[in-house]
Amino acid sequence: MELVLDNWRFLLQGAYYTLLITVVSMFFGLILGLIIAIMRVKGNTFLRNIARFYVSIIRGTPPLVQIFIVYYGLSDYGIELPSIVAACIALSINIAAYIAEAFRGALQSVPKGQLEAAVASGMTEGQAMKRIIIPQAVRYAIPPIGNTFVGMLKETSLVSAIAVTELMRAAQLLVAQYYVYMPFYIMIALMYWAMSVFFTFILNRVEKRLSVY
Repeated sequence: MELVLDNWRFLLQGAYYTLLITVVSMFFGLILGLIIAIMRVKGNTFLRNIARFYVSIIRGTPPLVQIFIVYYGLSDYGIELPSIVAACIALSINIAAYIAEAFRGALQSVPKGQLEAAVASGMTEGQAMKRIIIPQAVRYAIPPIGNTFVGMLKETSLVSAIAVTELMRAAQLLVAQYYVYMPFYIMIALMYWAMSVFFTFILNRVEKRLSVY
């Protein structure tokens, strides 16, 4: 453990990048996922098919392959992305497919009569979706999205494959330097666990807060 204590700043820096990638990817994944969910529920046949194909191909391919496509594949066409930017883009695209399914289920859980009543009261369908349907759907979607968020936190370890110095990569570099495995891997496991517990606590508080309203 002495080696871990001597290198705690480096591990904390790795944890910072893990959190940064997680939060950024989840933010853009939420936006994209909600758009895709609405396309699947309220779009025409063409939009529904596009959304369905997107979800199918993203969920049916490994996240590591998606990361390689964004980082290495795009470079074939002259698009050179910094590794951390490529990581955020790839993980945002990946997580959006899972969030879309969570939102789709939540949107379909809202009784159809509420939309009909809102339209009958003079709202447009867009206004009804914005003011009545989506707020309720978000509340229903919080538990599955919370699980997805925690899963995203752990999936960030995959971006070590493109040399992003997040928590997993930091441990790998220290192992390569000291030729000692167990202390560093146990420590990052505890750090991942601590971050997962923290985010689960926050999400549970958000869920309880939304349930009140």
